[in-house]
Amino acid sequence: MKAASIQEIKQELKALPPAQLTDLCLRLARFKKENKELLTYLLFEAHNQEQFIESVKKQIDEDFAAINTSHLYFAKKSLRKILRTANRYIRYTGDKMVEAEVLLHYCVNFSGLKSAIQKSAALQNIYQSQLKKISAAIATMHEDLQHDYVKQLQRLI
Repeated sequence: MKAASIQEIKQELKALPPAQLTDLCLRLARFKKENKELLTYLLFEAHNQEQFIESVKKQIDEDFAAINTSHLYFAKKSLRKILRTANRYIRYTGDKMVEAEVLLHYCVNFSGLKSAIQKSAALQNIYQSQLKKISAAIATMHEDLQHDYVKQLQRLI
């Protein structure tokens, strides 16, 4: 996700009513490092979560394609970096559906890695913890949505 320029953000903030602007600023205050990305999401991408999810998935795909699998150490570092990025985007939305979608996509890509990497205990722990997070996110969703996500989760397990 590319952050918008300060000028673009300023123009968008001028167009908002004061009550909505106050809510955005209070939410922004909770974050430190990623303020600009969060504000970009809230102003430009929050209204279209499907497109946001697709852009996050695309970035995850690109990051997985760039993983150095020659050594377990490098692969583990790359996987953790991808997961940190995914979790940051999940935190911006605050939506369990987005969390489930993004983490499911992460796990699908993870399961497609070389089998030698998958045999690592540390990497398996990362994978299992993400499956638990997906299960927890699915449990809070509406029953109709749960059914679809549970099917996807069962395929990964």
